[in-house]
Amino acid sequence: MRMRATAAAVSGALALSALAIPAALAAEAPAKDAGAAVRAAHDADVRKAASTQREAAPFGMRATTPDDGYGDTTVSDVVVNGGKDVVLGTTKTKTVTVSYKVTDDSGVAWADSVLWHGSSVDDIDTGVLANEDEATCTVTSATTATCKQTFTIDPQVDLFNAAAGTWKVAVIAQGNDADWVDRDVAKTFAMKRYSKLTVNASPEPVKKGRTITISGYLSRANWDTSKYAGYTKQAVKLQSRPMSGGSYATLKSYTSGSGSSAGKVKTTRTAGKDTCWRYSFAGTSTTPSVTSKGDCVDVR
Repeated sequence: MRMRATAAAVSGALALSALAIPAALAAEAPAKDAGAAVRAAHDADVRKAASTQREAAPFGMRATTPDDGYGDTTVSDVVVNGGKDVVLGTTKTKTVTVSYKVTDDSGVAWADSVLWHGSSVDDIDTGVLANEDEATCTVTSATTATCKQTFTIDPQVDLFNAAAGTWKVAVIAQGNDADWVDRDVAKTFAMKRYSKLTVNASPEPVKKGRTITISGYLSRANWDTSKYAGYTKQAVKLQSRPMSGGSYATLKSYTSGSGSSAGKVKTTRTAGKDTCWRYSFAGTSTTPSVTSKGDCVDVR
């Protein structure tokens, strides 16, 4: 969670406090050699701002359930990153847009949201605050507005390997009549570790009847080390097509190696005709699918 100068306050009687990493969990988060100083400062800010949405309930009231509020204000149609998974590598930041609809019979006063990971808002291990102090809400009718915010995610500050998988969007909004709604989980989305897959078919060219070795390497972002590492024990499909064109067809599935061969896959085929080879990985809940470029072999 990146803390900003305005850590929690937003307009009106409502406030959306920063969702924070508890100190104990922050201490357990693995330090990164390349960004240890940034991580330390980040964790210190988080501990300073350790509070939740419930502590910011309006008019002295304290929310006691994951979805709370007063009156007829509602939040719906939450969309994260255009409905696509959020995928990050090891160093580059990524800015995603979150949009949602807010409805109130008196019209919409304002709204705000937070991205977070953990079992509950009382047990968050990391999260990201919006770039804006509150959402930009465009009125679409007397009772409805479409609200948008952007979030810039830094894998070296906001993410670690255990944070890959399901994330949540918390939204709080207020109507012009002071009705309000506070939803801890208005939407879920997938945060994934960027993956790479290579292939090398050799020798090339090759005489007909000789053996071709087709090697590949499946790797993914390691957010703990800010490097890429082999993704072990994963199903990787070998596919081929004629060099002249056409669609790739799956021949067989192999399992990527572990230990000193982590992420590696290798098999052999007998050279029969000019063929293009590639590997394909279907993806998991923490890692996106990826297909290597084709490597074509001239058979003579």
